[in-house]
Amino acid sequence: MASRRVLSGLRAVRQPPPPPPPLLLLLLLLLAPWAVAGHAGKYSREKNEPAPPSKREPAAEFRMEKLNQLWEKAQRLSLPPLKLSDLHTDLKIQERDEFKWKKLKAEGLDEDGEEEAKLVRSLSVILAKYGLDGRKDSRVVSSNFIDHGPDDESLEDPRLEKLWHKAKTSGKFSSEELDKLWRELQHHKEKVQEYHALLETLGGTGESHENAIGPVDLSGVQAEALASRHAELKDRLRSIGQGFDRLRRVSHQGYGAETEFMEPRVLDLWDMAKSANFTEKELESFREELKHFEVKIEKHNHYQKQLEISHQKLKHVESFGDQEHVARNKERYAMLEEKTKELGYKVKKHMQDLSSRISRARHNEL
Repeated sequence: MASRRVLSGLRAVRQPPPPPPPLLLLLLLLLAPWAVAGHAGKYSREKNEPAPPSKREPAAEFRMEKLNQLWEKAQRLSLPPLKLSDLHTDLKIQERDEFKWKKLKAEGLDEDGEEEAKLVRSLSVILAKYGLDGRKDSRVVSSNFIDHGPDDESLEDPRLEKLWHKAKTSGKFSSEELDKLWRELQHHKEKVQEYHALLETLGGTGESHENAIGPVDLSGVQAEALASRHAELKDRLRSIGQGFDRLRRVSHQGYGAETEFMEPRVLDLWDMAKSANFTEKELESFREELKHFEVKIEKHNHYQKQLEISHQKLKHVESFGDQEHVARNKERYAMLEEKTKELGYKVKKHMQDLSSRISRARHNEL
């Protein structure tokens, strides 16, 4: 009897459980994928493997690729910080003018192509000015040049060197006035370099036309474009001549009490304005604007000096390997660099606006 009960119990154990009701089976089938997904989420490959790094490249310095290439080339050449800052300003101005030209072209307002030619010449001047044109500097500095100025930089022109030596040995200048004269001489040197670079980009076309013996058949558009190029060269040459005459006078006589402005670029603009066709009221208004412009230049000069000091300090700190100290100096250098670029752009743009006003006043003389 007992054995029968044991056998019947074993049979009950071996039998499979009854199938679940149809409704319960349906619910299990529907909910199973969600349960698996929720369980796997924590341990899935997507959750445990890091996301691929973003492929977005750092923002470019300029919107135009060709200008970015020039900027990168200048950085590879390890130009001094102040040169890089000035180059950045010139490239920003170039970019602005190129976008303006594209808009003009789209509106059909540059049919003769003169605005486009100006852009080409302007870029060529920038390339030559900063040594980005791939040519070796053909100017040979004579070993007989006198000792250099505060920045230990050659003036590259024997005439300017003689003026500098005359001023230094005359005893008529304070140290601040010598600094001022040195800036004027450097500014004059840069003007001459830009003039020769511009003359070279014109390729002698204008000169051959002027020296032609027989009649030259030019269309009205071509003649107007050629006249515009000659006017640009004449303006620059006149400014160079006036500037050198003034430098020669100052180096011999010293700075008189009548000197109104300190900055070379402002002095240039004031000399040109006095010889332009301004009314007395217009000239007085221009004088006041030049005073504001000089303050802007002085602010830019201040940041340039701070940038140079920061650059020297950063190089000094980097040699010690204190990463925290280096990081702080890099941060300050980056801030000064950005501010110097911003002010450089404002100064250059303001100078262009003032030069344009003088040019328009001169053309009113004709």
